Amino acid sequence: MRVAVSGTSLRITGGQAEQVLAGKLFGELYELLKSGYSVYASDVEYGIRILRGDRNAELKDIFLDTVYVSAHKRVIAPKSVHQKLYIDAIRGHDIVFGIGPAGTGKTYLAMAMALSALMKNQVTRMVLCRPAVEAGEKLGFLPGDLAEKVNPYLRPLYDALHDMVDFDRARRMLERGTIEVAPLAFMRGRTLNDSFIILDEAQNTTTEQMKMFLTRLGYNSKAVITGDITQIDLPSGKLSGLKEARTVLANTPGIKFVYFDERDVVRHRLVQAVIAAYEAFNGDDAMASEEPAASPGADPEKA
Repeated sequence: MRVAVSGTSLRITGGQAEQVLAGKLFGELYELLKSGYSVYASDVEYGIRILRGDRNAELKDIFLDTVYVSAHKRVIAPKSVHQKLYIDAIRGHDIVFGIGPAGTGKTYLAMAMALSALMKNQVTRMVLCRPAVEAGEKLGFLPGDLAEKVNPYLRPLYDALHDMVDFDRARRMLERGTIEVAPLAFMRGRTLNDSFIILDEAQNTTTEQMKMFLTRLGYNSKAVITGDITQIDLPSGKLSGLKEARTVLANTPGIKFVYFDERDVVRHRLVQAVIAAYEAFNGDDAMASEEPAASPGADPEKA
């Protein structure tokens, strides 16, 4: 497909399906510009992904649904159909699970929703937690006391927080306890009222930890649980609390599950390719493992 510009006109040449897609894309982007939205190159890529999946999608309904405006005046809004479903689910449910690969905005959008609720006085506290589970390295070998050992596991949450709130304001909110970042183990025995609680990396919870977290929810509170079930760091043979929750809570009223895939990745374009390649590779492995083994000494061509 080729696009040529002549004055104020665009000429699109190529296959009919490509021409229809390009025409729809440019029309949608023009509507965004008329609404005052600043279209970046990445938005064009996200728009193509969305319209390839659903030709009837309206980009303005997705991109203009502002979740939060960061300290750097950057508008945080969904960039895919699943992200839009996700924030709508958080608005309408008190417990939401966001499950999918890295880079799909699960935790980032949940934090933006939490900060928005905090700024609007819908909640009085924002609690961010993660299980402190090693990913190939042992916690005991890290220097320092317990707090210093645990801090690296919480660093991604701090990074996202400082991306949305200026450093001094974030520090004051942390000091006052308006925002709390803590390991999952610190949640035991607590009841969290008027709070927006986020559990990140939930694939690394055990059954007991997941149940413990979900039962911390108090009055006027929301909980968002995020994780990637393809990256479980629990010891071999240990069941992931997130994987189990999909079955146990699937039909529970008031709880919503939203699933993401590689089309929702909002990082470098190669991240999407990496995820797709691993999914294809693991899929081939799974099919190979299901094939019946040939009898010893059998001709492989006739097996």
